[in-house]
Amino acid sequence: MRCVILGFVAGAALLQTRAALPDEAVVAGLAIAGALMLLLRRPVINTVGGGLLGFCWAAFLAGLALAPTLSKEDEGRDLALTGVVDSLPYNFDQGVRFHFRVEQAQGARFPVPPRVALAWYTGFRDSARQVGDVQPGERWQLTVRLQRPHGNANPHGFDYEAWLLEQGIRATGYIRPDVDGNRRIDAFVPAFSTLVERSRATLRARIRAALAGKEYAGVIVALVVGDQRAIDQSDWKVFNRTGISHLVSISGLHITMVAGLFAVIASSLWRRSFFTDAQLPLIVPAPKVAALAGAGAGLLYVLLAGFGIPAQRTLYMLTVVAAALWFGRITNVSHVLCAALGLVVLLDPWAVRAPGFWLSFGAIAVILYATSGRTRPRETRMAAALRVGTHTQYVVTIGLVPLTMLLFSQVSLVSPFANALAIPLVSFIVTPLSLAGSLLPAPLSNILLGAAHLVMEGLAALLAWVGDMRFAVWTAPVPDPWMFAFAIAGTVWMLAPRGWPVRWIGVAGWLPLLANLPTHPREGEMHVTAFDVGQGTALLIETSHHRLLYDTGPLYSTESNGGNRVILPYLRARGIESLDGIIVSHSDVDHSGGALTILDAVKTGWVASSLWFDHPVVKASPSHHRCVAGQGWLWDGIRFEMLHPTPESYADTSLKTNARSCTLRITSGRHSILLAGDIEAAQEAQLLARESRGLRSDVLLAPHHGSGTSSTQAFLAGVGPSIALFQVGYRNRYRHPKAEVIQRYEKLGVERLRTDQAGAVTFRFGARVDATEYRRENARYWHLR
Repeated sequence: MRCVILGFVAGAALLQTRAALPDEAVVAGLAIAGALMLLLRRPVINTVGGGLLGFCWAAFLAGLALAPTLSKEDEGRDLALTGVVDSLPYNFDQGVRFHFRVEQAQGARFPVPPRVALAWYTGFRDSARQVGDVQPGERWQLTVRLQRPHGNANPHGFDYEAWLLEQGIRATGYIRPDVDGNRRIDAFVPAFSTLVERSRATLRARIRAALAGKEYAGVIVALVVGDQRAIDQSDWKVFNRTGISHLVSISGLHITMVAGLFAVIASSLWRRSFFTDAQLPLIVPAPKVAALAGAGAGLLYVLLAGFGIPAQRTLYMLTVVAAALWFGRITNVSHVLCAALGLVVLLDPWAVRAPGFWLSFGAIAVILYATSGRTRPRETRMAAALRVGTHTQYVVTIGLVPLTMLLFSQVSLVSPFANALAIPLVSFIVTPLSLAGSLLPAPLSNILLGAAHLVMEGLAALLAWVGDMRFAVWTAPVPDPWMFAFAIAGTVWMLAPRGWPVRWIGVAGWLPLLANLPTHPREGEMHVTAFDVGQGTALLIETSHHRLLYDTGPLYSTESNGGNRVILPYLRARGIESLDGIIVSHSDVDHSGGALTILDAVKTGWVASSLWFDHPVVKASPSHHRCVAGQGWLWDGIRFEMLHPTPESYADTSLKTNARSCTLRITSGRHSILLAGDIEAAQEAQLLARESRGLRSDVLLAPHHGSGTSSTQAFLAGVGPSIALFQVGYRNRYRHPKAEVIQRYEKLGVERLRTDQAGAVTFRFGARVDATEYRRENARYWHLR
């Protein structure tokens, strides 16, 4: 059975790498073949059969999930939706976000998906308005504009479209605040899901009220209801560097602790027949009642947690153990683990894409391998508990190093110490106090929640000090498959039983993984990566020994920008810890929005910009100078030339910031790329007058994202590009690139690449210019076509 389950998981994982779903006839044929293989009762054949069934099951569920997608004709139309709020709303600076179960839609030409994600903004298009007090379970009538699922597509980036598919959301949109008709119809619509979400909202509100203004109130909320969105990015940085992120949520350890507590209480009361003469243990044995109570408490806690993968894994393991006790079936831990693994993938085939899935099950598998069947001499209970705890922490720390490097490109060196301190504090003090405080009446609740916050505050301060140590984290690029396999083999060798020869030599398997270095272009070549940051600009230019970032993407919100959402994950996965320079073309937030984040996280040599000297980016720069036409430098045989702005433009206060965009031409051998920022027609004419022969380029970053005020016919003729790149957001409100601008490029026979369609685009300048599109090279069946 274990072979079948492992094959089933592998088959489901294989489907998530496919660019398109197989035909129904193919799925049916493979399912029949898989079922027949299970009848042969041979481990290898059973594994293959399980794989075929897993592949077919995942394909079947994927087809069902993809079916109710919003039609293209209904994108951007005003639709009147009536439905129910069926998620925990997230309040942020600009408004509130929530999921909406659609019951009725008016104004749509085709059926609207049954579940959509909505945002209600306070200041849509500069008109300050109040959003509704949205609560789970409420029925609302709303006027909305929807679009099909779409997210930024970048190497090593978060796949928003896959996440939406897993959540059952097939359209996203915003509520129109400037129209009448947005109103609450019913205060609560009873249903199981709405009851759960309303309970979570009530507990969250109690915690926020008791800890109003407290720095770590978001952590307490996360421990009680699993909502981590209020945790500050700076806190996440500390938790990640110290390796305790798994504790700042409803983890398996917390669920097991709660389930065990309720099991002990139920068993104790049942054995005493609730202090009556009923003799209840003669009717149902106390261990069975304890198992049922523990599983029930675990289920309730997991529902409050939002049903995350670590929580699911623990719940299913508790359920299997409880079932084994009830039915008198002796089971071992590996059967329990495989049963939980199979249940998770059966109910959610997309779970295999989540890092938490592999870390969660990987940790249990490592513990089983390193501890099962190992015996020790007789010792006291306290000594045994200390030994088991210490050994388990050692095993998990060592065993997850390869997986952590593969998923996050870093491993915390201070994690053993941080976890040894944080696990008992968070699991046995902060979490119980938080749970009790959220459930008990005031003023006792305020006292308990305050105590939980005080402990968490002290722990966070100590973790911040530990995380700031110079060698707290080891970073390296994402390993190649052979490096990862070699590291796994070394880990297995190191954690082998006592008596295994020279176990320490297993560390040699880690050497390629830990000593892995970032890749560079070859001598005389250049790579340019244009990120898909939405409506904004960000490009990474790499030579054989230098790296330059041109613009830093947009500002999405006070907590989110192109830097922390797109650029930093890419740099981290590549193992890039420093940049030689950053050019911020001008002050518009779609170009400078991620600069402060990147300067804080990445060692940078210098910053060049057209910003005024009192701008925050200038103040945060290690060394700053203004972009001025005529500047130039040579890196590894690659020529960089600043063509704009002129020194005189800084004295002209009537100019818009776009007019001073730093315009850079980069030449590699016989090929060039021109990065024009947001210059417009007047600046294009000036460049033609000053640089009539120095504009010719193979690749042109379309000025101002293809706005109607740029890309004049004369300028395009002067540059003569073979490829034009438009960094634009999907269905952006400016409608860039403009149709008339596209026509100008078409007339000249210029190939056009758009990041909203292609995702990130990588140009490789060598003997010729090659362009690769991320969405084409990494196509998945859920991606918008």
